[in-house]
Amino acid sequence: MSFLDQLNPQQREAVETTEGPVLILAGAGSGKTRVITYRIAYLIENMGVMPESILAMTFTNKAAAEMGERVEKLVGGLSIAKPVISTFHSFCVRVLRRDIEALQIPSVTPGQPPIGHTKKFVIYDESDQQSVVKSVMKRLGLDDKQLTPRTVLSRISWAKNHMLDPQELYLQSADPKTEKIAHLFEEYRKELRKANALDFDDLLLEATRLLKTSAPVREYYNRRFQYLLIDEYQDTNRPQYELMRMLAGTRHNVCAVGDEDQSIYSWRGADIRNILEFEKDFPEAKIIRLEQNYRSTQNILEAASSVVANNIRRKGKNLWTSRQGGTKVGYYEAPDGENEALFAADHIAKYLREAGRAENSGGETPRAAVLYRTNSQSRLFEEAMRRYGLKYKVVGGFSFYERAEIKDLISYLKVIQNPDDSISLLRVINTPTRGIGKGTIETLEHLALETGLSLWGAVGEAIRRQLLPPRGLTALKSFQQLIVDAQAMLTGKFVERLEETAGTETLARASAPASREAEIEMTPEDDAAAFDPKEFENTAFDFGGAYTGRLEEIAANESSAGVPPPAAQEEDRAPGTLAGQPEAGATSELLKFLIDRTGYIKLLEEEDTPEAFSRIENLRELVNAAMDSRDRGETLDQFLDHAALISDADDYDERSQIALMSLHAAKGLEFPLVFLSGLEEGLFPHSRTMLEPDDVEEERRLCYVGMTRAMDQLILTRAVYRRRYGTDLPEASVPSRFLEEVPVQLIEGLGGRRSRAGMGASHVGTATLGRPAGRSLSGFDADAHYSYEDEDQSASWKSRGGVPAGPSRQKPTAPAQPYNSIENIAEFFASRGKKFSVAKTPVEPLTGKRGFRPGQKVRHPKYGEGTVYQREGEGEEAKITVQFPRFGLKKLVEKYAQLERA
Repeated sequence: MSFLDQLNPQQREAVETTEGPVLILAGAGSGKTRVITYRIAYLIENMGVMPESILAMTFTNKAAAEMGERVEKLVGGLSIAKPVISTFHSFCVRVLRRDIEALQIPSVTPGQPPIGHTKKFVIYDESDQQSVVKSVMKRLGLDDKQLTPRTVLSRISWAKNHMLDPQELYLQSADPKTEKIAHLFEEYRKELRKANALDFDDLLLEATRLLKTSAPVREYYNRRFQYLLIDEYQDTNRPQYELMRMLAGTRHNVCAVGDEDQSIYSWRGADIRNILEFEKDFPEAKIIRLEQNYRSTQNILEAASSVVANNIRRKGKNLWTSRQGGTKVGYYEAPDGENEALFAADHIAKYLREAGRAENSGGETPRAAVLYRTNSQSRLFEEAMRRYGLKYKVVGGFSFYERAEIKDLISYLKVIQNPDDSISLLRVINTPTRGIGKGTIETLEHLALETGLSLWGAVGEAIRRQLLPPRGLTALKSFQQLIVDAQAMLTGKFVERLEETAGTETLARASAPASREAEIEMTPEDDAAAFDPKEFENTAFDFGGAYTGRLEEIAANESSAGVPPPAAQEEDRAPGTLAGQPEAGATSELLKFLIDRTGYIKLLEEEDTPEAFSRIENLRELVNAAMDSRDRGETLDQFLDHAALISDADDYDERSQIALMSLHAAKGLEFPLVFLSGLEEGLFPHSRTMLEPDDVEEERRLCYVGMTRAMDQLILTRAVYRRRYGTDLPEASVPSRFLEEVPVQLIEGLGGRRSRAGMGASHVGTATLGRPAGRSLSGFDADAHYSYEDEDQSASWKSRGGVPAGPSRQKPTAPAQPYNSIENIAEFFASRGKKFSVAKTPVEPLTGKRGFRPGQKVRHPKYGEGTVYQREGEGEEAKITVQFPRFGLKKLVEKYAQLERA
């Protein structure tokens, strides 16, 4: 039997169409790798093509190796020669090693060698590149704190991916920063040329330039490679596209395989126009659609296709599968992010238990994945998995508490708690850079050794004895001041510390603006959409009888840890601390203080790269973790203990059946069970993408990619309230537009929060998805809520049936005043018999409707009805961002906005 008999009609057509340009639109799970490998085998075995005249290019070494192995199995014994299957960069290195000297130009100085790279060029990695940029910036007298080398390299890479040289970048610059980067780009290029070095972007650029400018070289490769295959064509950038055009020659035997609905890497330079405009480049091209999916059930495919069909920039496909029916797409609307994660962990635990029995009977190995838009979302899911004792792996990244920026802030907290922790102190003493160099640290270490002091003690001694140069001494004093101020904040003596350093008069002046905000009061009506803790009180989570014993064990372990209840901690607060400043609530404020004083986030913002924004989100999530810790009544000691236990590698297992990963990292993978989490406006689609229609379309493609990872069961989740950075209480979220694009008939509600009045009946988060009458959905109660605050989860359930025995947790109390509020400062001085006058600032009476909160429906005289997405500030300076269906996001000053409730 021929291997062609193993293909469906569309796959076979794609394999047998060998001459001329072919664009294969391969839908998710349609067997595109099989088509590429079978096409290569068909060319060799049936068409008599020499293997070495076939070139196949893809993006990863793993994909190239897999293709090579499959081709070897199909045609291994027919020829010693093999087709060239490699990544773009590997192929370019081979081309440049052979012919790069064709780009050299003669030197104007007689007797001097030609100018340009030689065949012995070296390839610089990211570390080498940063070293070059740092040396150039130092030579030009540029401050690497104002403009970081990482930022410069990111912009240089962007320019190279768009095939812009330094002069073109300079001409396009619209600000002084970009002009500086253009100058640095030119100097960077000179330094690489002087060192006979290329970076990774140069490999593509120089290979393309070589084929364009050298006719003999281009003709050689056109003769050598008669058939060209390109995988993941939707992810190609401009240089890769130009390279393909040069290699295609006059034969145009190009086979491009891709899916425009899976183009999700524009931030890396990928250009979706390459696949959308293939016919413009090759008018004679044949388009073949692979629409039979071998992975997912029909319900999952229909749901995913319905979402991506809302994009305009696509060619369109109608995916289908022989796996008709299947379970409906699950939907769970959690009261908060913590509950969302615990629901996923509980469902996965039950799935693994049931699927494990099937595996023992010869079934497939159970595997599950939790997908999220940003890496910072992994924290809650990691903690939930650990709470259930489930082994997991974080794919494509580090566990939350193992990320560099998180370890930096945790180290700061350790030093504040215990200054003699020299390991933590060494990590943060110059992080972010503050001018404490290697020489200063060596001096401190020698001083500590001689005096028997800890490194922290050596810091104080070095300052007292003036043992360092003035610049180093200033930097060291700044660091010492930071730690001492933070310790004062922790012990409730921050005001006294301010009084010592700045004086009471300065403090009063500094607090005057705060008094103005303090006098602006919101009416209960205006704050109707704020988080209501009572909404979810006296609820519990139905774990099923099989997990009762496990939960009792968890509860017993926690109670044995000696964690005092919040009330006890409040009583134990040292006299003289500010009211409303229990130690349990100080950790989040400490972190905000550290982030502000060190400028950590500000530096990352200036870096302006996707990686930097991801790190910012991680830092903000750490503050959210501290707020959760406060809600659990934990002190700083207990928060650090919790972080240490969470970062322990015991529960992290590379071979685990549970994978936590971002949606970008999930591309190309498949799992029987998939959770797609955080489906809320501003989170997914991400807030940074919501102003550009093309960016929103890419977010929708990302949603499509996530949904089509599921083989048997797909569950969509969102949190009604989610804690955001800088907010004391969780904020109401707006359901993602992608949820509204899933047909209601394909959705099955899995319980969660009951629908709110006023939401449209067509929305998946409404009563349409309520629990069907007389039926329990997957064992989850419709109003089930579970929180880490519950001391004994099993105690509130009498039996396997899940009959509640009573309230599972106490009613949450309103948060105390912030430690540095004007009221607390005034109370502090009053308790000591000191006068503290609060400056009175006249405030104009409020007019019109005010106090709109995220999630509220509003009406604008020009833009019509919309939904409040975000609120910034209070009082006269308050700004609100509103999403209007026809006009997109609009940021408005509230007092001038003329908004009314819809």
